[in-house]
Amino acid sequence: MRLLIIGKTGQLGGELAKDALAGKHDVFAPSRLELDILDEAAFMKAVKTYRPDAVINTAAFHNVPLCETEPLKAFQVNCLAVGNMAKIASQSNSWFVSFSTDYVFGGEKREPYVESDRANPLQIYGLSKLAGEYAALSYPKSIIIRTCGLYGAHGAESKGGNFVDKRIADSKHGKRIEIGNDQTVSPTSASDLSKAVLQLITHPAKEAGIYHLVNEGSCTWHEFTKAIYGLRGIDIEVIPADRRGMSGNMRRPLYSALANAKAKALGISLPAWKDALERYLGEKYPR
Repeated sequence: MRLLIIGKTGQLGGELAKDALAGKHDVFAPSRLELDILDEAAFMKAVKTYRPDAVINTAAFHNVPLCETEPLKAFQVNCLAVGNMAKIASQSNSWFVSFSTDYVFGGEKREPYVESDRANPLQIYGLSKLAGEYAALSYPKSIIIRTCGLYGAHGAESKGGNFVDKRIADSKHGKRIEIGNDQTVSPTSASDLSKAVLQLITHPAKEAGIYHLVNEGSCTWHEFTKAIYGLRGIDIEVIPADRRGMSGNMRRPLYSALANAKAKALGISLPAWKDALERYLGEKYPR
């Protein structure tokens, strides 16, 4: 396939560009300086010039607290730009793939959310991503992939790195750390997600709509942190903290684990979260 990948410097975009090239796909992955997704004319020119079979957008404004103070930017990047890209891709008969989040849910359930569950975002970030879903899905060849707790080799620039790398760094500065045990999530490796995305977009039976793609299983951030240190043999006390989903005045869902129901029906599956974590730590922090 001819793939136009947006966001190649991010932790998911970088993995997708690498895996797509390894899979012998024809890849065009411009940098942010080369292609600004807020510039509709520039994006239209890129699509007309490259004529991709699929546009994969991994760019987003996903600093959750910052979205609360910069709501206009959140909706510009996570909704308006996504809708414009979907429209332009549709005009060229290209598939459009963009990514959403577990934060479209409110956390009322106590079992993994499936694609058909009702969304109920609690903060600006989730609202902007849900609006982006609607904007994209108003065009016929759009796929929205919801994921959760993403971590990858490139880190997340807007967040100052990923959760795993931050916890490894924390372990060098003390013997005790306090981590929330109030949120249940499905931590997901960008490497595993990338491979599943490419399986999905090349699947002959794929359909437009929403898909969940996460590593299997769920845990709290406290449990995930204990697993990080346990797998690396790091002696540190991890103290559970119940913040009731609050970060200042902003609410996060207490439960946002996802189930890969539609992908599994196509034969697409991801490894368990602990297996993915062990592989990531072994590659990035070899003993």
